[in-house]
Amino acid sequence: MIRAFLPRLIGTAAFFTLILVIGIAGYMVIEGWSLRDAAYMTVISVTMVGYQEVHPLSPTGQYFTMGLLALGLTGLGVWFALITSFVVEMDFLTTFQRRRMLREVEQLSNHIIVCGAGRTGLRLLAELEPAREDVVVIERNPSRVAQIRDEHAGVPVVEGDATQDNDLEAAGIARARGLMACLGNDRDNLFVCLSAKTLNPEIKVVVRAYDEESTEKLYRAGADHVVSPNVTGAIRMASVMLRPSVVSFLDVATRSRTMSLRMEQATVGSGSILDGRSLREALVRRETGLMVIAVRKASGDGEFVFNPAAELRLDHGDEVIVLGEPEQIERLREQSGG
Repeated sequence: MIRAFLPRLIGTAAFFTLILVIGIAGYMVIEGWSLRDAAYMTVISVTMVGYQEVHPLSPTGQYFTMGLLALGLTGLGVWFALITSFVVEMDFLTTFQRRRMLREVEQLSNHIIVCGAGRTGLRLLAELEPAREDVVVIERNPSRVAQIRDEHAGVPVVEGDATQDNDLEAAGIARARGLMACLGNDRDNLFVCLSAKTLNPEIKVVVRAYDEESTEKLYRAGADHVVSPNVTGAIRMASVMLRPSVVSFLDVATRSRTMSLRMEQATVGSGSILDGRSLREALVRRETGLMVIAVRKASGDGEFVFNPAAELRLDHGDEVIVLGEPEQIERLREQSGG
């Protein structure tokens, strides 16, 4: 938008510069005035402020002034038209972008909402995009909104306040499967939790906690998972020191952009070919080539069964944690229906 406006702005500025040069030169030649007097008379004539003449004008000077006034009036008309068109076009562009974004969001379901596009929010986008997840961002800082639109062109952005119900509704919270709250303070994240669970009780909410004392309050407000950078950072630092190879392996398996192997999960859907069958009967290894690392049972306390035996029965809602290539994981998800 600014780039399209810039040539017109330069053209208008050049037109005014030309008028000023003509006016100053004309008064100096016709009336024999000094540079200062000629410049002053030219400026008050072009801007039409109505001040009195610097010196009495000759007939030729009067005709010259009338021509200068006509040029100044034309220039001012062009200037005001330029500013008006810029404001109207900016307003139209903003309205058009918002309507297009809302149409895109209306077509989404089972997506993830990221509240806040600070350093944590931008990092979340970098992690979610390669996983091909549908994401909607809510951010109230215009500069960050522009940054997301430049760096993540395919991600819809709601420019608003995530603590407000109408902005959460604009992000399609009623159809979303997950929400990540990483606003600037725990109080705002608490409001987001309360609003999100009120608008969609089934949505999974993951929240960043800046203060460890806020963790319990966030859970009471409806958060399904609370992540404290202090705690997770300390655990990772200790793990790197004590189990560096394990940490390196997990980084490669979960975050590598170059390695084809990925650690992912698939949920067993009701009525799928995996529902009600054991791992041996499901032939997960043979049919997909995946390595089953763990199974999280939907029944009971939802505990993990690590290195599950072949006789372990899979039921609706169970989550299967596997290691393999993206194509193999996609094949498992097609079989599991989740």
